[in-house]
Amino acid sequence: MTGDDRRVLRAGPGPLDVAGVLLTPGAGATREHRTLVALDEALTALGVAVRRVDLPRGARAAPARVREEADAFAADLGVPTERLVVGGRSFGGRMCSAAVADGLPVAGLLLLSYPLHPPGRPGTLRVEHLPRITVPVLAVSGATDPFGTPDELATHLATVAGPTTLVVVRGPHSPADPPVVAAVRAWLT
Repeated sequence: MTGDDRRVLRAGPGPLDVAGVLLTPGAGATREHRTLVALDEALTALGVAVRRVDLPRGARAAPARVREEADAFAADLGVPTERLVVGGRSFGGRMCSAAVADGLPVAGLLLLSYPLHPPGRPGTLRVEHLPRITVPVLAVSGATDPFGTPDELATHLATVAGPTTLVVVRGPHSPADPPVVAAVRAWLT
Protein backbone atom coordinates (compact mmCIF):
# COMPACT_ATOMS: atom_id res chain seq x y z
CA MET A 1 0.00 0.00 0.00
CA THR A 2 1.46 3.35 -0.98
CA GLY A 3 1.14 6.50 1.11
CA ASP A 4 -1.51 7.94 -1.22
CA ASP A 5 -3.81 4.92 -1.13
CA ARG A 6 -7.21 5.21 0.43
CA ARG A 7 -8.84 2.11 1.78
CA VAL A 8 -12.57 2.25 2.49
CA LEU A 9 -13.66 -0.52 4.82
CA ARG A 10 -17.35 0.39 4.63
CA ALA A 11 -18.84 3.36 2.89
CA GLY A 12 -20.38 6.03 5.10
CA PRO A 13 -23.97 7.28 4.95
CA GLY A 14 -23.02 10.42 3.03
CA PRO A 15 -22.24 13.87 4.41
CA LEU A 16 -22.70 14.13 8.15
CA ASP A 17 -24.98 16.73 9.74
CA VAL A 18 -22.24 18.31 11.85
CA ALA A 19 -22.42 21.53 13.87
CA GLY A 20 -19.00 21.18 15.45
CA VAL A 21 -15.84 19.13 15.84
CA LEU A 22 -14.25 18.49 19.25
CA LEU A 23 -10.51 17.72 18.96
CA THR A 24 -8.23 16.17 21.60
CA PRO A 25 -4.43 15.73 21.67
CA GLY A 26 -2.20 12.71 22.05
CA ALA A 27 -0.48 11.77 25.32
CA GLY A 28 2.03 14.37 26.38
CA ALA A 29 0.70 16.91 23.88
CA THR A 30 -1.71 19.79 24.30
CA ARG A 31 -4.59 21.29 22.38
CA GLU A 32 -1.94 23.36 20.58
CA HIS A 33 -0.56 20.33 18.72
CA ARG A 34 0.18 21.35 15.12
CA THR A 35 -2.27 18.86 13.56
CA LEU A 36 -5.14 20.01 15.77
CA VAL A 37 -4.37 23.65 14.98
CA ALA A 38 -4.23 22.89 11.24
CA LEU A 39 -7.58 21.08 11.41
CA ASP A 40 -9.10 23.92 13.42
CA GLU A 41 -8.04 26.48 10.81
CA ALA A 42 -9.21 24.38 7.84
CA LEU A 43 -12.58 23.39 9.31
CA THR A 44 -13.32 26.86 10.67
CA ALA A 45 -12.72 28.19 7.15
CA LEU A 46 -15.47 25.79 5.98
CA GLY A 47 -17.86 27.20 8.59
CA VAL A 48 -17.59 24.27 11.00
CA ALA A 49 -17.18 25.20 14.67
CA VAL A 50 -14.10 23.61 16.26
CA ARG A 51 -13.09 23.28 19.90
CA ARG A 52 -9.67 21.94 20.89
CA VAL A 53 -9.40 20.67 24.46
CA ASP A 54 -6.75 19.14 26.68
CA LEU A 55 -7.30 15.81 28.42
CA PRO A 56 -6.19 14.61 31.83
CA ARG A 57 -3.52 11.95 31.87
CA GLY A 58 -4.74 8.43 32.31
CA ALA A 59 -7.24 6.29 30.50
CA ARG A 60 -9.72 6.29 33.39
CA ALA A 61 -10.44 10.02 33.67
CA ALA A 62 -10.10 11.04 30.02
CA PRO A 63 -13.32 9.51 28.56
CA ALA A 64 -15.40 11.27 31.23
CA ARG A 65 -13.66 14.54 30.31
CA VAL A 66 -14.47 13.94 26.64
CA ARG A 67 -18.15 13.59 27.58
CA GLU A 68 -18.05 16.77 29.71
CA GLU A 69 -16.38 18.74 26.94
CA ALA A 70 -18.80 17.42 24.30
CA ASP A 71 -21.79 18.33 26.48
CA ALA A 72 -20.41 21.84 27.08
CA PHE A 73 -19.53 22.39 23.40
CA ALA A 74 -22.96 21.19 22.24
CA ALA A 75 -24.66 23.46 24.79
CA ASP A 76 -22.60 26.44 23.60
CA LEU A 77 -23.63 25.69 20.01
CA GLY A 78 -27.27 25.12 21.01
CA VAL A 79 -27.36 21.61 19.55
CA PRO A 80 -27.43 18.06 20.93
CA THR A 81 -24.15 16.11 21.05
CA GLU A 82 -25.50 14.06 18.14
CA ARG A 83 -24.49 17.03 15.93
CA LEU A 84 -20.81 16.80 16.98
CA VAL A 85 -17.88 14.84 15.68
CA VAL A 86 -15.42 13.99 18.44
CA GLY A 87 -11.91 12.69 18.04
CA GLY A 88 -8.26 13.40 18.17
CA ARG A 89 -4.71 12.29 17.75
CA SER A 90 -3.42 9.03 19.19
CA PHE A 91 -4.40 8.90 22.91
CA GLY A 92 -7.01 11.62 22.35
CA GLY A 93 -8.72 9.64 19.61
CA ARG A 94 -8.56 6.50 21.72
CA MET A 95 -10.22 8.30 24.65
CA CYS A 96 -12.91 9.72 22.37
CA SER A 97 -13.55 6.23 20.99
CA ALA A 98 -13.94 4.91 24.55
CA ALA A 99 -16.45 7.68 25.38
CA VAL A 100 -18.45 6.93 22.22
CA ALA A 101 -18.35 3.17 22.90
CA ASP A 102 -19.64 3.90 26.41
CA GLY A 103 -22.66 5.75 25.05
CA LEU A 104 -21.71 9.34 24.15
CA PRO A 105 -24.13 10.10 21.28
CA VAL A 106 -22.30 11.87 18.44
CA ALA A 107 -22.50 12.25 14.66
CA GLY A 108 -19.11 10.70 14.06
CA LEU A 109 -15.71 9.75 15.43
CA LEU A 110 -12.33 10.94 14.17
CA LEU A 111 -9.26 8.77 14.89
CA LEU A 112 -5.94 10.32 13.86
CA SER A 113 -2.95 7.97 14.28
CA TYR A 114 -4.98 5.59 16.44
CA PRO A 115 -2.62 3.80 18.88
CA LEU A 116 -3.75 0.25 18.14
CA HIS A 117 -0.91 -1.15 20.26
CA PRO A 118 2.36 0.10 21.79
CA PRO A 119 5.28 0.09 19.32
CA GLY A 120 6.83 -3.35 19.07
CA ARG A 121 4.01 -4.97 21.10
CA PRO A 122 1.32 -5.98 18.60
CA GLY A 123 -0.14 -8.42 21.13
CA THR A 124 -1.12 -5.59 23.48
CA LEU A 125 -4.18 -4.38 21.60
CA ARG A 126 -6.48 -1.49 22.53
CA VAL A 127 -9.54 -2.72 20.65
CA GLU A 128 -12.00 -4.33 23.07
CA HIS A 129 -14.41 -1.37 22.87
CA LEU A 130 -14.40 -0.96 19.08
CA PRO A 131 -17.40 -3.26 18.35
CA ARG A 132 -19.59 -1.01 20.55
CA ILE A 133 -19.04 2.00 18.26
CA THR A 134 -22.05 2.47 15.97
CA VAL A 135 -21.36 5.92 14.47
CA PRO A 136 -19.40 6.71 11.30
CA VAL A 137 -15.64 6.60 11.89
CA LEU A 138 -12.77 8.15 9.97
CA ALA A 139 -9.31 6.80 10.81
CA VAL A 140 -6.28 8.52 9.28
CA SER A 141 -2.94 6.84 9.84
CA GLY A 142 0.64 7.04 8.63
CA ALA A 143 1.77 4.16 6.42
CA THR A 144 4.74 3.48 8.71
CA ASP A 145 3.05 4.13 12.08
CA PRO A 146 4.66 1.82 14.68
CA PHE A 147 1.43 1.91 16.74
CA GLY A 148 -0.40 -0.09 14.06
CA THR A 149 0.16 -1.00 10.42
CA PRO A 150 -2.49 -0.21 7.84
CA ASP A 151 -3.36 -3.92 7.62
CA GLU A 152 -3.66 -4.22 11.42
CA LEU A 153 -5.89 -1.15 11.53
CA ALA A 154 -8.06 -2.45 8.69
CA THR A 155 -8.53 -5.75 10.50
CA HIS A 156 -9.49 -4.22 13.84
CA LEU A 157 -11.53 -1.30 12.50
CA ALA A 158 -13.64 -3.85 10.62
CA THR A 159 -15.10 -4.78 14.04
CA VAL A 160 -16.65 -1.29 14.40
CA ALA A 161 -20.44 -1.56 14.02
CA GLY A 162 -20.74 1.80 12.24
CA PRO A 163 -19.48 2.73 8.77
CA THR A 164 -15.71 3.03 8.82
CA THR A 165 -13.24 4.71 6.50
CA LEU A 166 -9.48 4.21 6.80
CA VAL A 167 -7.21 6.67 4.99
CA VAL A 168 -3.50 5.86 4.93
CA VAL A 169 -1.09 8.74 4.29
CA ARG A 170 2.67 8.85 3.97
CA GLY A 171 4.63 8.98 7.19
CA PRO A 172 4.91 7.65 10.72
CA HIS A 173 2.78 8.27 13.84
CA SER A 174 2.84 12.04 13.20
CA PRO A 175 2.32 12.35 9.44
CA ALA A 176 2.39 15.69 7.64
CA ASP A 177 -0.68 17.83 8.23
CA PRO A 178 -1.90 18.60 4.66
CA PRO A 179 -2.99 15.02 3.77
CA VAL A 180 -4.56 14.55 7.22
CA VAL A 181 -6.51 17.79 6.87
CA ALA A 182 -7.57 16.85 3.32
CA ALA A 183 -8.87 13.46 4.48
CA VAL A 184 -10.88 14.98 7.33
CA ARG A 185 -12.29 17.74 5.14
CA ALA A 186 -13.32 15.24 2.45
CA TRP A 187 -14.98 12.95 5.02
CA LEU A 188 -16.96 15.77 6.62
CA THR A 189 -18.18 17.18 3.32
